[in-house]
Amino acid sequence: MNIRSSNQEQAEVPAKNGHKPLAESDDSTYWTFASQIAICGIFLIALVAALDLARPVMLPATFALVIGLMLGPLSARADRHGVPTLVTAIVLWLLVLVICYGVIALLATPVLDWIGKAPEIGRIIKARLHFLDGPMSALRDLRSAFLPENERSQAGVDIANFVQPALAIATPALGQTFIFFGMLFFVLLGRLRLRRALVTGFDDHDTRLRFLKIWNAIEHQLTSYLSVVAVINLAVGLGAAAIAFGVGLPNAVAWGVLAFILNFIPYIGALMMQIILLSVGLVTFPTLPQALLAPLLYLAFTTLEGHFITPAVMGRHLTLVPLIVFLSLVFWTWLWGPAGAFLAVPLLIVGLVALQHIFPKDRPALPE
Repeated sequence: MNIRSSNQEQAEVPAKNGHKPLAESDDSTYWTFASQIAICGIFLIALVAALDLARPVMLPATFALVIGLMLGPLSARADRHGVPTLVTAIVLWLLVLVICYGVIALLATPVLDWIGKAPEIGRIIKARLHFLDGPMSALRDLRSAFLPENERSQAGVDIANFVQPALAIATPALGQTFIFFGMLFFVLLGRLRLRRALVTGFDDHDTRLRFLKIWNAIEHQLTSYLSVVAVINLAVGLGAAAIAFGVGLPNAVAWGVLAFILNFIPYIGALMMQIILLSVGLVTFPTLPQALLAPLLYLAFTTLEGHFITPAVMGRHLTLVPLIVFLSLVFWTWLWGPAGAFLAVPLLIVGLVALQHIFPKDRPALPE
């Protein structure tokens, strides 16, 4: 009796002191953690949905903000030399405008020419790829075995059906172009005021200092990325122009400009360039080996550039994990289309820099 009563008294002590049993405490901690995860998931879903719905405004605004941050160090250097902020903003804004106009002017003529010849190009490519009739016939038979008769589609090559939607996506609307250049000008003009306004929004001194470090690091990393990648892509463009000129493709300068632009998209840009070179080669040259020459040379050149030149030039401080780059590319391309592919790496750099300063890692001191 004494042993049983003492055990009952020990079991009643936590209840008298107001403490919860251990099992109930574990359940409460688990559900608290689960609710926090659920709230974060709902917030991320709502954020992605908002970015998708606000794409007509957010896409050009994000482009303008990223380019404005990339040009921030140039604006700061001009301020240190006593150049008025208005003059710096106008000069940088005009520089971006001239570059965009030059790219459009160089690509407009050959693109319009190829679009006008789309039906003829489709027939030529179909005739040159006649050796694929056997595999295509087998695929049609396999499709006929799985798909009903009313769900079948006509198998034909009509490049206009692919070119027109691509141009509808890639060509920005007039309103989006106005938003981009308008916001870019005001970002360049009010860069210091914007940073000052954001800094004063924090009450804590350490938080203000951390925000300034994040802002400066983002500007530095984006500027380094833009300058280094632009130089590398310029070399890629010159190489593509030389390949096009050497194999006899028309408009060698346009090929160089196109390679320069597409190489800003990791992985996919080089693949798109090779497909375009192959398509034009099939139309331009009479035999398949001649048509394969340009894309194979470009493949060898970009492989050399991607595995040896770019890692050596960019250095370790700008090296990104390929898997993270690929996932960022997939996400932003899915969300904002081809324009999102150009923003994938800059936005990834912004996110990684912010995370490194918000959650710094304590690195142990290495022995001397």
